[in-house]
Formats: sequence, C-alpha cells, structure tokens
Amino acid sequence: MRLILRALKGIDPFLLMLIATVAAASLLPARGIGVPIFHWIANAAIMLLFFLHGAKLSRAAIVAGAGNWRLHLLVMASSFVLFPILGLGLSLLARPIAAPEILAGLLFLSLLPSTVQSSIAFTAMAGGNVPAAVCSASLSNLTGIVITPLLVALLMNVGGAGHSVSIDAVGDIVVQLLLPFVAGHLLRPWIGAWVDSHKKLLQPVDRSSILLVVYTAFSAAVVQGIWQKVSPLDLVTILGLSAVLLALVMGANVFMARRAGLPREDAIVLLFCGSKKSLVSGVPMAGALFAPAVVGVLILPLMIFHQLQLFVCAVIAGRYRAQLERGGQ
Repeated sequence: MRLILRALKGIDPFLLMLIATVAAASLLPARGIGVPIFHWIANAAIMLLFFLHGAKLSRAAIVAGAGNWRLHLLVMASSFVLFPILGLGLSLLARPIAAPEILAGLLFLSLLPSTVQSSIAFTAMAGGNVPAAVCSASLSNLTGIVITPLLVALLMNVGGAGHSVSIDAVGDIVVQLLLPFVAGHLLRPWIGAWVDSHKKLLQPVDRSSILLVVYTAFSAAVVQGIWQKVSPLDLVTILGLSAVLLALVMGANVFMARRAGLPREDAIVLLFCGSKKSLVSGVPMAGALFAPAVVGVLILPLMIFHQLQLFVCAVIAGRYRAQLERGGQ
C-alpha cells in the first residue's frame, strides 16, 4: 500500500483528474437533456478561462519581451511550421500501424499553439529569459486562435483525417476564445490588481474548465462507441508517436538555437516555448472545429502528449537549474 501511495505522489494530480474524468464519462456519459446543459456550462467555463488569461497578461510583460523579435519568430516557426510538418509526416508514415482517428488527433495537436503557464514556469526554473517567454508563449496562444483553424482547414484532409472546417467553426473559436481574451485584457486596468492578488483562487478555473470540456467530449464519444474503436495497443501507439514527435521538435529547437547563436537564456525559451502544445487551447478548439462524435478520439493524443511534455520538460528544466547552481558556486 505504501508503494502505491509513493507512486501516486510522483504523478501529476491533473493527470489523475483527467483519467477520473474520462472514467466518469465512460461509466456515466451525459445523455438527453444533460448534453446541451454540459455543453453550455463547458463553453461558459472556457470563456471565463480566456477572459482571466487576458486579464492576467501584463502590458509591462509584453513590452519587456516584445523587442526580442528574432526569438519570437523562431518560437512561432517551431509551433506553426516545424510542428505541422513533422505532425503531417508522422501521420502519413504511421498509417500502417495506427487508426485514421488517432493520426488525425496527432496531426491536430501538432497544429496547436504553445502553452503559457508551464512554458513560463519551466523557463524560470531553468534560468531562462522569463519576460521573453511570457511574450513568446502569449503571442503563440493569441495568434494560434486564428492560425490553428486555418492550418486545420489546410492540412487535416491532406493528412488523411477526413475532417473539414467551416467558417462557422472559426467564428465559434473567435467568440469563445479571442473575444473573452481581448475583453479581459482591456479590463485589466480595473480588474488586473484583483486578479493578480487572487491567483490561488482563480487557478482552479484552468483545470476545471478543461475537465468539463473533456467530460462533455468523451460523453459524446462514449455514446458513439469510442472504446470499441480505441484499444490498449492504440494508446501505446499514441504514446510512442508522441515521444517521437516531441524528441524531433526538441532536437530541432536545440539545433536552431545554436545555428542562430542565441544566448543560453533565449535558447531555453525556444526549447520550452517551441516544444509545447496547449491542452487549454486545444480542447475547446477541437470542440468548436469538429463534430462531437469525433472530438473524444481526436483529443486523446493531445492529452497524452500534454502529460509527456510536462514530464520531459520538468526533467530538462531540473538539469538546467542544476547546471546553473553549479556554475554559481
């Protein structure tokens, strides 16, 4: 029993919450009148989440990091050029060993923007350029609201996913994500101090909103028979493909940083901001872009990749921190 408790302490609590949410949706999926109710609640939670993200984004942080344009271009190129190329290539090469739905999810995650909180946290832990990380990660998230739907429309059919995107779906993303974000940021002069002083109170909004969307998506997928389509072998395949994708991107980012002659602090920003994909943005985007019946399968690779990237980046950031501390002695 003690061994089990020790093992659980080393696991990200959010991963356990995600697993519990998927299990709840599998055993007790939303049906009937519950479907529109949960859909409405999930959309409201996501709008609140992006409103708070906009309110938390400091104008001073944007100004402090905005001047490092070469670094920001490299991060954007990694997120929206390198990642899609590798995601498309893997989805084509892996056709003999993976189901089309899984490959569609792998390609979809490669088109998403970077994370914000974890990218900044790992950059700070590793001794990187935190203001530049704030600017790069925020810029990736904000532009991703527009770029990701366009990339999905351009590449998803090419990758064999068979999913198309309508103008209405792009409009839904603007309404659900971009407008609340902009509104929150415009209101920051009046509510910013309160938001900054209540970070612990507002922090659960991030995770609870994602859990609501995951439950809603998996409920629809369970009703459509997701667990008859996805086997344990499929989950292992997703993990393997995610590991290959993450390794290729991180290796390419290290190479690009050296070729560009970036200082250590900026190279750390490129490594962490350029190799991450956002679960916070990806789940609601999938819900807005695709039919409810396919969202559950599509976000499986994103959920697995998200946990893998956190684990790998935590290890690397810890090594950077150890090197920094040894150098300061």
